Amino acid sequence: NLSEAFNELGKQFTARTGIRVVYSFGATADLAKQIEQGAPFDIFAAADIEHVEGLNRQGLIVPGTAALYARGRLILWMPAGSPITLNGIEEIRRTEVERIAIAKPDVAPYGRAAVEALRALDLWKDVESKVIYGQNVTQIKQYVTTGNADVAFIPRSLVKEGEGGMIEVDERLYQPINQALAVIKSSGKQDAARQFAQYVLSPEGQLLLERYGYTRAVTNDK
Repeated sequence: NLSEAFNELGKQFTARTGIRVVYSFGATADLAKQIEQGAPFDIFAAADIEHVEGLNRQGLIVPGTAALYARGRLILWMPAGSPITLNGIEEIRRTEVERIAIAKPDVAPYGRAAVEALRALDLWKDVESKVIYGQNVTQIKQYVTTGNADVAFIPRSLVKEGEGGMIEVDERLYQPINQALAVIKSSGKQDAARQFAQYVLSPEGQLLLERYGYTRAVTNDK
């Protein structure tokens, strides 16, 4: 969910510090597993808190660097030019909505949130047969863009203005998508990683994340 926002954050951070940021985007659980297996990452920005806490329990992150940096927002998205117009989430029951893309809930927090919301709305049993799963939210957005799905439940941060229609999912329907980051203990560039984390948490970084549809982090002591 961070690809658009963090690419811009990285450009601004590099312009200010001269430190170049290289990203590896993927589902939170997949990235956490890679870190457990020794992948050479310097900082981990997750789409939840749990995976950062899990790495912390294993002694894989630098003590004191875990911080809540954003809260994500879930939307139902239809691409520009779609023949389908929905006025509410419950309308995904309609017959013309044949395929609904959701990130795998066991590896992607936004996928888990989508299933929680559909269950809360008592829609899951009616639409489960329409659901196609992707490994991460970027992949399911691509499913819709290429016509392999009609709609997708994705982060607000992945959709630019004018990029299609969207319906925001009531945040009361799913567990809050609180997102945490931390510096990886095995990193050989901990100072640079700390600087980037500080930039993300700074007023400037937080304002940029708000522009991409995130809610400002309330506290950074997670």
